[in-house]
Amino acid sequence: MATTTENPTLEARAQARHVRVTPQKARRIIDLIRGKNASEAIATLRFAPQSASDPILKVLESAIANARVKADKTAERFDERELVIASAFVDEGPTMKRFRPRAQGRASRINKRTSHITVVVAPQTKQANNRKGGR
Repeated sequence: MATTTENPTLEARAQARHVRVTPQKARRIIDLIRGKNASEAIATLRFAPQSASDPILKVLESAIANARVKADKTAERFDERELVIASAFVDEGPTMKRFRPRAQGRASRINKRTSHITVVVAPQTKQANNRKGGR
């Protein structure tokens, strides 16, 4: 899932596991920010009305902070504005099964789904800059 970059050491990831939001709803939000500039994605998530945008925003901010720490450790230059979301995906976590009473003594199952959210940020490559200018 990771893309090749100029400096793969600055590629940083963050993951949130067992988030109580369904994967289908989280994937809708992840699709909005995949491939965007990190600061642009933060702005998108802050104003998105969906409740799944809050945990995704936390994961994205954590990935940016991880990139900052990684750059400090290797004594490299760090600019948050150059970061791009290299990959972002949502996997399905464990499902909690609950039961709800129904008519005539029956019970029906309710699935409370969870998600594992992963975001990878990396510095923007020169090739990506050239492609973006061609649009």
